[in-house]
Amino acid sequence: MSDTELLAACTTILPGHRARTPAATYAAMAAWCETHGVAHDVYGEGALIQEFERKVASLLGFEAAVFCISGTMAQVTALRLASMDRGRAPVALHPTSHIFVHEASNFQLLGHFDALQVGDRHRPWTAADIAAIPDRIAAVGLEIPMREIGGQLSPWDELEGIKAHCRERGIHLHMDGARLWEAAAGYNRPVAEIAAGFDSVYVSLYKGIGGLGGAMLCGTADFVARAAKWFARQGGKLVHQSPYVVAAAMQFDARLAAMPACFRRTEFVYEVLRDHPRIKVNPARPQANMLHVHLPVGRERALEIRREIARSHGTWIFHRINHGVLPGTSYFELYVGDNLLDAPDGRVREAFKLLDDALEGPDPSPGVIG
Repeated sequence: MSDTELLAACTTILPGHRARTPAATYAAMAAWCETHGVAHDVYGEGALIQEFERKVASLLGFEAAVFCISGTMAQVTALRLASMDRGRAPVALHPTSHIFVHEASNFQLLGHFDALQVGDRHRPWTAADIAAIPDRIAAVGLEIPMREIGGQLSPWDELEGIKAHCRERGIHLHMDGARLWEAAAGYNRPVAEIAAGFDSVYVSLYKGIGGLGGAMLCGTADFVARAAKWFARQGGKLVHQSPYVVAAAMQFDARLAAMPACFRRTEFVYEVLRDHPRIKVNPARPQANMLHVHLPVGRERALEIRREIARSHGTWIFHRINHGVLPGTSYFELYVGDNLLDAPDGRVREAFKLLDDALEGPDPSPGVIG
């Protein structure tokens, strides 16, 4: 049985939101459109998309927002404009920035801007990290929360220090807020308070929100208008963007309302994992409704364990698994969404006990000395 078939047969799935078939998704979108009298936009002009842009801008405390087909395009465009406005000075990014890790050097190969890696890849930025940059910089791109280190947040006083430093020196402060909605519960502050002091913010419409794709870029009206022109230059202005907006808008309020519950469920996961010290977590305490779970076995053995538990118990522990830094270790990201919200406490406890029990004994993975 393939992994896809195993997953489909599982009755308990830990990571993420419930998966819906395309047919179910499109049927829900059609019903919502019928109820709300939705008409297609034409190249971004239309009541639905423009009202949704205003809604997101208002929620985050900005003058304006514009839809973009992808966060990748939204972010490099925002930072490109900031660099152009400041004599093409470089942009400061954390070593785990999405732009470095997942975007195939687009910032460099497409001539968007020069970038500096700043800070320690294993911890969030502090204000001192930014203040210590010896070069003149145009912009700082800060991810909130930092996904590649388990969803960690810069401490609030450090975030305020970064904002103050950038404001005093005329540095454009941009937020990679792909998971900003998740960070609000960790900071225990409204998203507008977190976003205050940033010059631009990108938010995803499909990660925590569960849409089909797309993003919003927020900023001043002038900045957003310039960004929209650059989206068009890069082929990012579709004749009808309404499908992506509908998929997000129809569940937007409900998804935001569920974020505190997802955070509380993350706290429960940490409570459960305290009974299994072989399984390590990063960060040490919840900072958003996501975390990294570190295992004392190699990646291939972890995949075997996942298959065994799925086959024998109908429980799916994780999706993707990564090699750990040390030989014979691995880790996976656990996003706490609908699936864990709906799973009974007993099933969650059982799932992690099954995982822990399977970790006993030597790891036969290559390169591991028994």
